[in-house]
Amino acid sequence: MKKIILLSSLAIPLVLAALCLKPLTHEGFDISVDQEKLAGKKAFLLEEFKPASPARQPNIIVILADDLGLMDISLNGNAEIQTPHIDAIAREGVVCSQGYVSSAVCAPSRAGLLTGRYQQRFGFENQEHDRYLRNKLEYYGTRLFVKTKPWIVQNMDAVPGPDNIAKQGLPPAEITLAEMLKKAGYQTAITGKWHLGNTTFSRPAEFGFDYQYGFYASHSLYAPEGSPGIVDLKNKKDWTDQYIWKSQRNGKSAIYRNGEPIEEKGYLTQRIADEAIGFIERNRGNPFFLYVPFNAPHTPLQAPKEYFDRFPQQQDSVKRVYQAMIAALDDAVGRINDRVKSLGIEENTLIFFLSDNGGATYTLTTDNGPLKGGKITGFEGGLRVPFFVKWKGVLPEHAVFEKPVSSLDIFATACAAAGAALPTDRPYDGVDLLPFLSGVNKDAPHEALFWKAAATRIVLRDGWKLIFDDKWGQTLLYHLAADPYEKNNLAAADPARVEALKTLHFDWSRDFPKALWPPMITFVVEDKTGVYYFEI
Repeated sequence: MKKIILLSSLAIPLVLAALCLKPLTHEGFDISVDQEKLAGKKAFLLEEFKPASPARQPNIIVILADDLGLMDISLNGNAEIQTPHIDAIAREGVVCSQGYVSSAVCAPSRAGLLTGRYQQRFGFENQEHDRYLRNKLEYYGTRLFVKTKPWIVQNMDAVPGPDNIAKQGLPPAEITLAEMLKKAGYQTAITGKWHLGNTTFSRPAEFGFDYQYGFYASHSLYAPEGSPGIVDLKNKKDWTDQYIWKSQRNGKSAIYRNGEPIEEKGYLTQRIADEAIGFIERNRGNPFFLYVPFNAPHTPLQAPKEYFDRFPQQQDSVKRVYQAMIAALDDAVGRINDRVKSLGIEENTLIFFLSDNGGATYTLTTDNGPLKGGKITGFEGGLRVPFFVKWKGVLPEHAVFEKPVSSLDIFATACAAAGAALPTDRPYDGVDLLPFLSGVNKDAPHEALFWKAAATRIVLRDGWKLIFDDKWGQTLLYHLAADPYEKNNLAAADPARVEALKTLHFDWSRDFPKALWPPMITFVVEDKTGVYYFEI
């Protein structure tokens, strides 16, 4: 009898343990190639290039910072960090004071920028993930025993399997700006962070880049850990930091040149600029497209000591290294801009500078103040970024353009400058900014801008911004013209406007495919006005 009672008392824990250890299913996440669209892409790229209009075919440089907030530069009033070289590009061209990116997180933002299309059109809606939960034990163990605040690991019943995790990245049927310009006779290069896939069909060489230097992951070490002259700081207050340091420079985080791993001992921000300048010098006599996606100031926190020593007044060591990293980034950007000038090609070079999303507040390096929120969130601190466009002799200098523009516009603008007609088998969402920035066209480039990430939906129109979802019941309406820092939620006071903007958003996204992979983590933002949830 005692044995029966003992077995009965063990039955429930054993059953629960078995259920918790049972692998989560992998159904519903198969990633396949759109063969019809891929065939259309191949046919288009094989067509003879015929300039759409008389074009000067300027060199085109896109400089992309990583997690650099709008308020992280001295141009916008940051008194703690001086960024004279980034500010110089702004002064020498047009400041887009309402410059937005198509996502508040790295990978989807880059997918939109390089294709000129809302990334939701091809399922690249959520951040790439290297792994998902294996079973319920991992979920409950993390929730109960790991301090992840402000992150919440989601309770999932099905997750992508290893094969489909490996396929996450830019779909082969998409056409990048590099492919468009390569067809138009440009030499093309990427020096820096890719973060759009690591399979044989989703690396830079497969998307039109003749030359590649950098890494494929969301992060890499700026220098090998413990390098002389480099300050390494592991941020114990940032839950994500431990995973970044654990990656070191292995796998996708290794440094590659033209697809081959190399040993790199230099500080990456400086080396990315070196590689960019080398490409410019080799191609000064040919039209070239250079994409320079720096990883600065994304974590891990590493900075050359010479830059760290510039900020002795900063008592917070985390912020001190962060500020040093931005100073190093500023010098690197300045070297690229100065080399264009010294080679005498400034008047034939169109330069864009922007960040992939807002500052990462969860690292405690920045707060994006006075903007609300930061990276991952749908608030202005996550979506609105430094955005400058320079073309000496074509665009005005010391100019400010105050109407909303999108990172999606870079694709259309560059193609128009190169005389490259867009494919007709797929819709494009960016617009050619040159007529607007030069003052020829007085209208707004966009009637509305849209965002979607898992449950969160956002629309901006006529200065009104709606953030809503059906998962947490959030409905937030802000009149940015009067309330740029999103302090006053007017949803309850203006239900008619809320419904009109919701309808506009649903009409925009009606025919979009489902996301190719799901979010895994919920990011929680809490301030005096409430608690907000965003998935990644």
